[in-house]
Amino acid sequence: MGEAIVQLIDVDKSYGSNLVVKKMNMEIKEGEFLTLLGPSGCGKTTTLRMIAGFEDATSGIIMVQGERVEDKEPFERDVNTVFQSYALFPHMNVFDNVAYGLMIKKVPKAEIKTRVMEMLEMVQLSGYEKRKPDELSGGQNQRVAIARALVNNPKVLLLDEPLGALDLKLRKSMQIELKRLQKKLGITFVYVTHDQEEALTMSDRIAVMNGGIIDQLAAPMEIYNRPATRFVAGFIGESNIFDGIVKAIDGNTITVEAPQGIMQVTGEGFEVGEEIHVSVRPEAVNYGKEPVAGFDLQAKVLDFIYLGSTVKTTVSMNEGFEAKFTRFEQGLDLKEEDQLYLSWNPDKAVAIKKS
Repeated sequence: MGEAIVQLIDVDKSYGSNLVVKKMNMEIKEGEFLTLLGPSGCGKTTTLRMIAGFEDATSGIIMVQGERVEDKEPFERDVNTVFQSYALFPHMNVFDNVAYGLMIKKVPKAEIKTRVMEMLEMVQLSGYEKRKPDELSGGQNQRVAIARALVNNPKVLLLDEPLGALDLKLRKSMQIELKRLQKKLGITFVYVTHDQEEALTMSDRIAVMNGGIIDQLAAPMEIYNRPATRFVAGFIGESNIFDGIVKAIDGNTITVEAPQGIMQVTGEGFEVGEEIHVSVRPEAVNYGKEPVAGFDLQAKVLDFIYLGSTVKTTVSMNEGFEAKFTRFEQGLDLKEEDQLYLSWNPDKAVAIKKS
C-alpha cells in the first residue's frame, strides 16, 4: 500500500446539537481496502458521505490526493460511490447504465464501448449488456453498479453497505469477488458495513467506530486478537469480558479479581488497584474439575449449541454472568449442571484499560 490518498483532519459533523462525527482523524492509503465498521448510528455512513461530498463537514479538512475537497461538488472529486440500493436506471440496459457517466462526460463513442465492454468482462457480465436491471439477479445488479462506478477510473471507490440486500450465500460469494476485484484493479476501496464477519473477511484495515469516534484502526487480525477497548472486544467476534480490579503484578502477568473470581492476564502499563477489563475468546477458554494456579473461576454448565464445525458451551458464573467456550466437538465428559473451573493461558487473554 502506498501513501495516504484520503485524509480526514479534525472532521466534525453535527445535525443541530447532535454531534455524529467527532474530531475524526484518519488516513486511507492508496490501494488499500479499508472498512468503516460499527453499529447503526455510529457515524460510519456519514463519514463516507462526507468523503463523497453528499454531506458537508461541519468543521475540519477532507483531502483526496493531497487536495482539499470539502468545498467541491461530488462530481468534482475523484471518487465514485456504490449504494446499497444500486440506483440503476430501470429503463436502461446494462450497457447504457455502465456507460452513463462516460456519456455525461462526452467521452467518444468508440472509447465508451471499449471501456464498458472491458469493465463488464472484469465483473463477469459479458453477454449481459442488452438486459435490463429487472432481468438480472441481485448479485448481477450489484456488479453492474460496481462496473458503472469503476468505468470512470476513480482513485477511490466508496461502498455503502452494497451487499446488505443480498441473501447470505450470495453475500459471502460477493465478498470474495469484491476483494479479488479490488486487488486486481489496485483502486482504494472504502467500505461501510455493520457486519463484523464481512469486515474481517475483506479488509486490509478496519476502523471500528463507536459514538462518532474511531475506537481502533488496525489490521483485522490485530483487531480480533488485541482489541483496544471494551467496545471493540465485545463488537468484533464473540468474547467473554470480565470487569475487575488489578490485585497483583508479576512481570507482565496481572492477577485480577472480578465478581466471577480470580484470573490472570498478560499486559503492561497497569497498576495495582486499577480497574481493568479482561477479554478472552471462547476458543481460548479451558475447563476442568479443579482450579489451576492463578485462577479460581467456578462455573456451571447451562447448555450446548451445535454450530456445525464447533460446539459452543454456555456456563453460568457468579452474579448471573454467562461465559462461553467452544470446541470442535462436545466433551464426552460434559453434561448440563456439571460444576467446572475455567482458566486460560494468560497470553491468550487481553488486558484492556477502563475507558
